Amino acid sequence: MTISPVDFASLLCSRLCHDLLSPVGALNNGLELLNDETDPDMRARCLELLNESARTSANKLKFFRLAFGAAGGFGERVDVREARQAIEGLLGDNKRLQLQWLVEDAELPKVAVKVLLNLALIAGDTLVRGGTVTIGIEESTDAIEIVLRAEGPRIVLDPELRATLIGDAREESVTPRAAAAFLIHALATEVGGSVMVSDPVDNAVMFGATLPHR
Repeated sequence: MTISPVDFASLLCSRLCHDLLSPVGALNNGLELLNDETDPDMRARCLELLNESARTSANKLKFFRLAFGAAGGFGERVDVREARQAIEGLLGDNKRLQLQWLVEDAELPKVAVKVLLNLALIAGDTLVRGGTVTIGIEESTDAIEIVLRAEGPRIVLDPELRATLIGDAREESVTPRAAAAFLIHALATEVGGSVMVSDPVDNAVMFGATLPHR
């Protein structure tokens, strides 16, 4: 499965715009309501909604910068606290999602952090009625093992995402929704690694990635 850099950039931009449209649109709507509202209680409510939308936008931008961007300011290894804060900010905006963090490493290679963040994005999206995302990582002298478990009352994993993650998707079938999945597959392939996705069992689905040290 190959996609040209230009096509992938287009897919990624479309995904970013889609995810940011809601909170940014809410900011715009809130400002319009605030301008027309004179009731003190309603103005207070408008300000509360504006603060919430601004926080959501900032959390998404911070996450996308680390998950999709060049991660400027970081070296070849990234403090895992940055990754945890980014994931907590993203999942925390959905009050029905919880994070279980089982990572003891202090820092990880940048490629592992990108794979982790994008897997967390997909895992959270599968929990359409809320649930828990559990993340564990083990680093040995040979490789890094990343495992995520998404557990909730309803699991929905688009077949397109599954196929893209494991490299079975056709180029023309990859849509903006699968941009994160394609990036995971590309990063793992680049270092000679692999990606695994289980079938949903007992209201849970497992995601995994093995990334050999180069």
